[in-house]
Amino acid sequence: MQFRTPIPILKTNFPIDYNSKIGSIGSCFAVNIADKLDYYKFQNYCNPFGIIFNPVAIEKLVDRVVNQVYFTEKDIFFHNDLWHCFEVHSELSNPNKEAFLDLLNQLVDDTNRQIIKSTHFLITYGTSWVYRDIETKQIVANCHKVPQKQFSKELLSIECIEKAMQNTITLIQQVNPEVKFIFTVSPVRHIKDGFVENQQSKAHLISGIHKVLNTEHCKLNTAYFPSYEILLDELRDYRFYAEDMLHPNAIAIDYIWQRFKETTILETDWTVMEEVEAVQKSLSHRPFNPQSESHQKFLDKLQKRIGKLSSKYPFMKF
Repeated sequence: MQFRTPIPILKTNFPIDYNSKIGSIGSCFAVNIADKLDYYKFQNYCNPFGIIFNPVAIEKLVDRVVNQVYFTEKDIFFHNDLWHCFEVHSELSNPNKEAFLDLLNQLVDDTNRQIIKSTHFLITYGTSWVYRDIETKQIVANCHKVPQKQFSKELLSIECIEKAMQNTITLIQQVNPEVKFIFTVSPVRHIKDGFVENQQSKAHLISGIHKVLNTEHCKLNTAYFPSYEILLDELRDYRFYAEDMLHPNAIAIDYIWQRFKETTILETDWTVMEEVEAVQKSLSHRPFNPQSESHQKFLDKLQKRIGKLSSKYPFMKF
């Protein structure tokens, strides 16, 4: 008896392999996929400015990076003993203003270089609900626990999402015309917005993405991976959620990653992934007797496996 309905996913026309250079940006689910890419030692960078949930904030940050518009004092503010920026995540906030600006502008340069050499760009949108600074009229990426009265909350229209997404693609193509895009919607439930409101938010994201992907201009260099649909329609059970019942648990992340691997990663590189995984598991092994002869042989064999991989893929560091 079949207890689930697997979603048919076509293999991408531009698969990822070990020569690919992958950029990931977006919600916390972007981090989940990037962690898997890191584990298997792909060339990957993720969310240099921290987790960002909405399409407009992502577009604004990509615009700044591509055009190398550096942060200045007018872009930051002091609150609760730290300097913050409404365009980036609070994990970057700093008690020292000069150090904070230096970090942000170094990230602008570093990310610009990464975008230029990327072969694939993974963008994961989390929500259509956004907060707008009442004074500046700007949509923020993070509120940094500033009092709620400073913001108005609104739902991005499908047209606004479509425009932000198209602008993001165009900006990146200005410096990297050959890059390929993979879009996905985070399966994380934003219940703080409300149950109905969360579904409306995800629906706007999905509709906006597919309007762009179905345009003639984007058909050859963009793809959609159904992370949200896999968890909601294929797994469809609370046992695949973490204790908060909002985030996918490790089993769900592993399953979605498996579907991603089957459809997005070049099949001939799967054997390399298996070898990398074997090394990773060996590195996490804890011996009963580290000084024993058998363990020394184990370490010698492990170093030879690492050396073989590193000689073929110099970027792999264990």
